[in-house]
Amino acid sequence: MKKVVVFLAEGFEEIEAVIPIDVLRRGGIEVTVAGVNGDSVTGAHGLTIHADVAADKVSPSDFDGVVLPGGIPGANNLADSTVVGRFLDTMQTEGKLTAAICASPALVLSPRGLLTHKKVTGYPGTEFQFTDTLTFTEDNVVTDGNFITSRGPGTAFHYAFAILKYLRGSEIADEIASSVLFSADEDV
Repeated sequence: MKKVVVFLAEGFEEIEAVIPIDVLRRGGIEVTVAGVNGDSVTGAHGLTIHADVAADKVSPSDFDGVVLPGGIPGANNLADSTVVGRFLDTMQTEGKLTAAICASPALVLSPRGLLTHKKVTGYPGTEFQFTDTLTFTEDNVVTDGNFITSRGPGTAFHYAFAILKYLRGSEIADEIASSVLFSADEDV
């Protein structure tokens, strides 16, 4: 069974955390929620989630991927965490999946030099905050090698299914999308 860790820091964007956690679990991925500042983490809009484990108790060797929600100040708090930083560096060295949405590609991954020469996306306006030399697009989701990036709360389902597809393949991703009545082609 594939395993993913989702890091939550105070001020995370709730939609960008809950949707991937739920979709991945439905798709047969073992998801561990790791709290950066303890076991209860409060999002940007007041939703508190009880983490499975403290961030300093997880090891990159135990996971196939890492998922980073955005939000402000959540992305800043992830970026400030030395535990998260070391974890990300090891995941990159081992070529494992790193997924980030919203402000996290620009604020968490780029300052660590993880996105150099990658095609990425992120929340509108963050394209001016990247420190890496990269190609920024306005696509909902971008997969480049072992990196998946996405725009924001409205693209969270697209993001979650891209991660599931990466880890379990198109058939499982399509099956779960159908079961939750998600269609990437529908207009609101």
